[in-house]
Amino acid sequence: MTTLNELSGCVVQYDPDALPVPSAQAIVREWATPVGVVERVPLHDALDRVLAEDIVSPIDVPAHDNSAMDGYAFKSAALDLERGTDASAHLNLTVAGKALAGHPFNEHITAAQCVRVMTGACIPPDCDTVIPQELVTREGDVIQFAFDAVKRGANRRRAGEDLARGHAALRAGRIVRASDLGLLASLGIGEVPVRRRLRVAFFSTGDELRSLGEPLDPGCVYDSNRHTLFAMLRRLNVDALDLGVVRDQPDALEAALRSAAASADVVLTSGGVSVGEADLTKKMLRTFGDVAFWSLAMRPGRPLAFGRVWSGDRPGDGSPALFFGLPGNPVAVMVAFYQIVRDALLLMSGATPQPVPLIRAASRVAIRKRAGRTEFQRGIAERDAHGQWHVAPTGSQSSGVLSSMSEANCFIMLGHEQSDLAVGEAVDILLFDGLI
Repeated sequence: MTTLNELSGCVVQYDPDALPVPSAQAIVREWATPVGVVERVPLHDALDRVLAEDIVSPIDVPAHDNSAMDGYAFKSAALDLERGTDASAHLNLTVAGKALAGHPFNEHITAAQCVRVMTGACIPPDCDTVIPQELVTREGDVIQFAFDAVKRGANRRRAGEDLARGHAALRAGRIVRASDLGLLASLGIGEVPVRRRLRVAFFSTGDELRSLGEPLDPGCVYDSNRHTLFAMLRRLNVDALDLGVVRDQPDALEAALRSAAASADVVLTSGGVSVGEADLTKKMLRTFGDVAFWSLAMRPGRPLAFGRVWSGDRPGDGSPALFFGLPGNPVAVMVAFYQIVRDALLLMSGATPQPVPLIRAASRVAIRKRAGRTEFQRGIAERDAHGQWHVAPTGSQSSGVLSSMSEANCFIMLGHEQSDLAVGEAVDILLFDGLI
């Protein structure tokens, strides 16, 4: 496994104790191992689950050649009939029958005949072309249309055109979407193999924290981080285990970490990873855990611990779980989750994380930025009448101002090497829609 010491060469130019965000993300991806347990679930229970295997189509879709629209099916050989020198010559065909979706016409016809077909109906034997009904004049059982009104093979959907038998319909690692349920149903598949849901235990640390419904003593605050973490975890469709608030007491913290490691694949904590005297988490992990890094060149979210905890007395004893020690400030918790934790949870769930698209926007104001760290500022982005994106920070960027996250609709992405941004200068933004 890669450790902080192995990557320190890419840090010393700015701060030997802070790891650049891309390096931290690389370490986390390396440590994130997918759960191995596979379950088979009914189709209706597969939404947002991660496919454990490729889904191979047992049939052709569509199963038969069929009409792409309402019209008349005929042999394209009819287009070879003598039309003389008149460029506007018309072809006359006799209607031999009708084909509806689910009610095929199975008789053979001649080149002088056609079959009335509706959208989705099987193409009758001998036929290979469909003329749309709006291009046809019909009197009794005879239709007429111009020779050049349709091309050979037009409006015919071939069997297997959408999906051929034996080909992969969906790949392993895909998070099943609503459209996928329809696709699987069209293949006659009512049960699919998925990875077991990832189990994530989380708790907050700090003597000053109070849960909802408790009296707020002087110097205390209500714990918001657990509720934010629960919401973000729920969006990822994992099993979230809320362990409440743990006081700044060594025995209580140790018991919480061991219990979490025994019951979950991942442990998330908020608070207790900075340099304060009450920051016990760091000390605990040195006893029964492995640590990859403690600090990131990131704002907000500098104090962030990542490694592994064990339910036993020392590393290697009992059950292991990946550990993320997130900062205590509420905005820093959200930034750290989306930039460091989210992809790890997707990988461990067996999914293939897809990067959320970045958008280029012009800054409405000058933005101060110190090179040597990655910054994620909260912003409000809008498009003008010409479709150009513009963005401005939501005011105070303090990591304790949670209201700024509620007001914002994007992160303003300021890279590790980037410095001050001038008014009108282009910057990458990450919209919350699709992420949060």
